[in-house]
Amino acid sequence: MTERTNDTKLRWPLPAHDYWSTPFAESLLQHLVLSPGDSILDIASGHGIPAFYLAEQVGTTGQVLAVDLSQRQVESARMIQGTNLPCLQFECLDMRALPPHLPCFDRITGNLSVMFLRPNRFEAVLGLVEHLKPGGQLVLTFPSLGTFDSLWRRIDQEMAVRGLLVERRRLEAYLAERPSADEVRGWLDKLQLSRIVVAEYPLEVATGTGQAFLHHPLLRGGFLDDAYECFDDQRLADEVMTRVSDDVESFSPLIAQRCVLSGWKL
Repeated sequence: MTERTNDTKLRWPLPAHDYWSTPFAESLLQHLVLSPGDSILDIASGHGIPAFYLAEQVGTTGQVLAVDLSQRQVESARMIQGTNLPCLQFECLDMRALPPHLPCFDRITGNLSVMFLRPNRFEAVLGLVEHLKPGGQLVLTFPSLGTFDSLWRRIDQEMAVRGLLVERRRLEAYLAERPSADEVRGWLDKLQLSRIVVAEYPLEVATGTGQAFLHHPLLRGGFLDDAYECFDDQRLADEVMTRVSDDVESFSPLIAQRCVLSGWKL
């Protein structure tokens, strides 16, 4: 836990209006042990959740380096930051291949990060641990195996009715690559981290039918796009997904599994 508990006085709290990143960040902070003066590497930092919060926690004696592969995200975060929080720096870097000159950190965090470590996730986590100081903590969050399973079953059902064998195989391959809690625990065991914790917290995502579903801010631009990518013919994809969108009640509630992995380097 962070040492500061009265978040109402923070200038940079987790944003209440972000219904996806903030719940995962809350799970991350639940397991993160943090003190003023800590140095932190925050991977897949996006637009700064929870990098801004972390920077305020470590204070002027600490350091937060927030990295993301997207230059657009980095520039957006820098605009939000302005001249505030001089201990926080946003950089465009590939977290799967960190430069060897990068220093080691007291903490490495990554909210909604594990999915972006593909294709070689274990090797990417190994690279992160190499930049962790002895006695340092790694804490990452991601939507784990089981997330939105009811949705995937309904899409597969619609594909099956239409005899879409190729599309079904692609969907199956996408689902098969999602890491499970047991798999990531195996990574940390293999890396010989100590005080390992892997926990899952369910998050229900509410949505309406039709266009409300197809353009839901937590689904489109991520999970639903992965379903669309199973199709070569986007008109066919629209037909299938429109049919699915009219049948939301059959696969509600939509449950995401917020998975947190935490381990300490000996």
